[in-house]
Amino acid sequence: MSYFGMFSNAGDAAVKHIVDCAIEDGSTWLEVYQELVNLSKVKSFEEATDTAVREYVWSYYHESEKV
Repeated sequence: MSYFGMFSNAGDAAVKHIVDCAIEDGSTWLEVYQELVNLSKVKSFEEATDTAVREYVWSYYHESEKV
């Protein structure tokens, strides 16, 4: 499991799912960010758009481009 700065393992898993699907689908960063915004509207996942989470996601997302 990857750590994305969420407050729970379930939050990290939800973010990882978003990013992995985005990578597989070839989604843009803006589309990934919109999914984080959508996730942040779910009770107990409000931190999905926090700076730390966005930075972890950005790094994970761009690391995949190097592969």
